[in-house]
Amino acid sequence: MNEDLDQLMANLKLKRMRRIIDEELAKAEKNGPSYADFLSGLLRREYYSQQERFLENRIKRAKLPERWSLESFPYDRQPGVQKAVINQLAELDFVPRASNIVFIGDPGVGKTGLAVGILLKALQAGYKGLFITAQQLFDEMYQSLADKSSRRLLNRLVKIDLIVIDEMGYLNLKPEQSNIFFKLMEERYRKKSTIITTNLKYDDWYEFLGRKEMVGALLDRLRHHCSTVEIDGPSLRSPAE
Repeated sequence: MNEDLDQLMANLKLKRMRRIIDEELAKAEKNGPSYADFLSGLLRREYYSQQERFLENRIKRAKLPERWSLESFPYDRQPGVQKAVINQLAELDFVPRASNIVFIGDPGVGKTGLAVGILLKALQAGYKGLFITAQQLFDEMYQSLADKSSRRLLNRLVKIDLIVIDEMGYLNLKPEQSNIFFKLMEERYRKKSTIITTNLKYDDWYEFLGRKEMVGALLDRLRHHCSTVEIDGPSLRSPAE
């Protein structure tokens, strides 16, 4: 490989191609493929390498707690989860429709693992995503009130294709935090998808978030296009029998 070719690939950020070019040139001299086959082979390997880097960047930005996959979920230990239902959700048809998913169940039944598994599928499909605990989300909302950055926070969150809000439960919230959360869900309504994991039945959200009228409006929007998965099963944190 001459210096001019190497510099061109460096300028074009063809990292994978720079690493394999000598190997491919040697093969070409020996096997004599057509120019088109030679070039398509190089570009194909560069493309796959770029897609892997893009996926890693999406996963990094999504802040997954772990790379739990749906394939590794212990369905045999959790009779409260119907594998067929989860496989249907994993087709990701709900994302372009801007529908939501709510996983309801006691701690330890696998809600977070399922939510992360679906989010990982979405990231692999090219969607932008974010995993955030409810506590962290409401903390960020509270901080945004202090530095007057609530609008900037909402603008960032509204653009994300799929957000997982984990462990929505009994938190000590100020009315202002609830207001920002209502605003977030209102602006994502019918535009972007949200997955929520919670140990609260829908009726319990009134006590959690307060402001009965606003909670009613929130639930109407959340459940309008929504798959609710209630998991009535044992804790997966218990030792397997």
